Amino acid sequence: MSALAQNRPALIFAFAAIYLIWGSTYLAIRVAVGSMPPFIMAGARFLVAGLLLYAWLTMTGRGKTTARQWFDNTIVGALLLVGGNGLVVWAEQRIPSGITTLIISISPLFMVLLDWMLPKGMRPTWPTITGLALGFGGLVLLIGGGAGGASIDPWRGAGLIFACVSWSVGSLYSRYTRNAAEPLVAATLQMLTGGVLMLVIGALRSEFHEFQPHNLTLWPIVAWVYLVAAGSLIAFPAYVYLLKHTSPARVSTYAYVNPVVAVFLGWLILGEPISGRTLVASAVIVTAVAIITTQKAKVQKKT
Repeated sequence: MSALAQNRPALIFAFAAIYLIWGSTYLAIRVAVGSMPPFIMAGARFLVAGLLLYAWLTMTGRGKTTARQWFDNTIVGALLLVGGNGLVVWAEQRIPSGITTLIISISPLFMVLLDWMLPKGMRPTWPTITGLALGFGGLVLLIGGGAGGASIDPWRGAGLIFACVSWSVGSLYSRYTRNAAEPLVAATLQMLTGGVLMLVIGALRSEFHEFQPHNLTLWPIVAWVYLVAAGSLIAFPAYVYLLKHTSPARVSTYAYVNPVVAVFLGWLILGEPISGRTLVASAVIVTAVAIITTQKAKVQKKT
């Protein structure tokens, strides 16, 4: 109980970070990719944040790592950041930030299905299966209706669904790694390796040839700095911390808070349209995620 009491402020701060900061990063990504190529923007974001954290860890004597930790966190960085975040950034070139967040919010659905497929995975209960059905139904309704009545780019939409799968696999792999680094060190290694991988992808896509730094305006730069400072240096380490210190069901509750924040900010700041169909689909998806996460938490308490 004393350990729980000592950790409670850290847990509260970490949950606030992934609820509010992550909800706003989708808006920042949308602004940034208006002037920056997606994989260069995201890769530079995570590489800079990783280098800053690694320098601080080294100065405080916490930068020692093993080859196994580098190996595991390279895999996690590829899954969480390259697959989970890089594809989101790429998709937001064509898809509004609020709609993007709603599609990404189905990640817990894939988390449940993938956890069930593991050798000792948890079989979903009937309420969870109901939540899964609702979630996929809401996703179909959302993609079919598009953003404000316009159709969603099918390739970008598929990229977002693959990003959900990649994020879920990375989260599960991170939770079950042996001899794992402490959360802040793990987040640093993931950002370093994930950032480098995204820059390599950007180079392969000829993004460095297309990038024109002299054409950058103020707001994309402000958005990128916000992504580095708040999204990478605060929210991402907070997520890694929560994966190690609380249940996946509780951590995944961010998935039905982020859409509310992102849709509101997209409408308020960027004027992104919100159709009646989008609101209905949003309610269905958020309800589905709530059913899945609360049901999984109840099952975990019994086991």
